[in-house]
Amino acid sequence: MLKKKEQKANRAAERRSEPRILADPYYSVQFTIGKKAPVYQFKLRDFSPSGLCILVRDDSAVLKYLEAGMVLQMDYATPESPGTLTRITTQVKHITKGREARYKEHFMVGLAIVERDVD
Repeated sequence: MLKKKEQKANRAAERRSEPRILADPYYSVQFTIGKKAPVYQFKLRDFSPSGLCILVRDDSAVLKYLEAGMVLQMDYATPESPGTLTRITTQVKHITKGREARYKEHFMVGLAIVERDVD
């Protein structure tokens, strides 16, 4: 028999309009926008409705370049092997101002995996 928390989570998952993609097995993501731009690196978070999210300070230069709907090649790292990166085509789903006190000075950038590149 499922515990009440598990039952509630299962019901919530069934109501989602799109499948949830958890951050596991990835820990962080890095990307660049343009050839001369710096490499931006962020820890993946699991509090977006779609599952993948990065937290970006509201004064970060990367916000000038990111737009909802844009598709980027992002390199994902696992906690077990942070030096080994997996290139994944990723879409920026949303850029939302943080509402909770601890995220007030941040934006949550929702990410969706579009296609995993094959080596």
